[in-house]
Amino acid sequence: MSASPRLRLVSAGLAAVTAAALLAGCGSDSDGGGSGGGKGATRVVTADNGEITIPVEPKRVVATGYAVPVLIEADAPLVGISTWPRGLGLMTPDERTKYDQLHKIGGATAKETNYEAIAATKPDLIIIGVPKPVLGELDLKRLESIAPVVAIGPSLPSAWRELSARQADAAGRAGHADETRKAYEKRAEELKAKYAGAVANLKFGHVGAYNETSQGTFQREFAGSWGTNIAQDIGLNYYGQVKKDTGGSSAVSETPSIEELPASLGEADVITYTVQDDGTPSAGVQYVLDSPLWKNLPAVKAGKAFPIRYTAAVTYAQAQRTLDAVDQALAPLLAK
Repeated sequence: MSASPRLRLVSAGLAAVTAAALLAGCGSDSDGGGSGGGKGATRVVTADNGEITIPVEPKRVVATGYAVPVLIEADAPLVGISTWPRGLGLMTPDERTKYDQLHKIGGATAKETNYEAIAATKPDLIIIGVPKPVLGELDLKRLESIAPVVAIGPSLPSAWRELSARQADAAGRAGHADETRKAYEKRAEELKAKYAGAVANLKFGHVGAYNETSQGTFQREFAGSWGTNIAQDIGLNYYGQVKKDTGGSSAVSETPSIEELPASLGEADVITYTVQDDGTPSAGVQYVLDSPLWKNLPAVKAGKAFPIRYTAAVTYAQAQRTLDAVDQALAPLLAK
């Protein structure tokens, strides 16, 4: 299911997650709950939908939304998943094979959930990875009649760091990301040192591609959004803030009229913009790039507008590819 997610926080966040998991991990012999559940040790985890009793070692897991790539990567015992088209280009060949072979129990949005298909997989755990504002679109009572439901979804695009660890832990794969997290942190620190002199005191702006935009609007992303949060880990300063925060991703992105482009990005020294995995802009981004207002922005006229691929990353392994894409995009800033 799709969304309508900083380095200095990673270690502390994961430590808190690990501590919480240990405290919640004291199980007891009881029914696992749901039609797919059996008798076995259980534990209680904190989720968006409350304190949920789940199997300590789930055997048949259904995953949706942001949890799909996380649990495929973690080799969780999946029996069904929703589609996740936005992240297919970030999967390894083996992960893509698993994705293709797994039974699909819903589409890319919460409204496309197929409750009968979920029940048919006889899960002992359902992990819902939709953004918190979207959770109300699901019939949780119906899902809970099938198996224990753990809703762990982002309120902000940058939250994938903590949430990926919690989703993996719920599926019995705690700690699977430690190695990739360390590799990500190491790579981010290398790039932060590499670009420190080049990006110091520069103001960055970003044009995104994840909100629903119509002709005549564009998506401006600020710090902590999809296209910015990973780049921030190497020291980029995305300036500004939304005019109206209504919760969720609206705290870090907005969709103003194209006429507001000069006012929104006129102060930027450098502009980055989201492109698809193959490097081409989506229709919404191309609309902005074709605008005379875009071409007259100071950063664009100075040749400092750069496309960034792989901004849909929601795991540390995927985010390493994003870091490499940011490195490639920003290389001109190092030219003397």
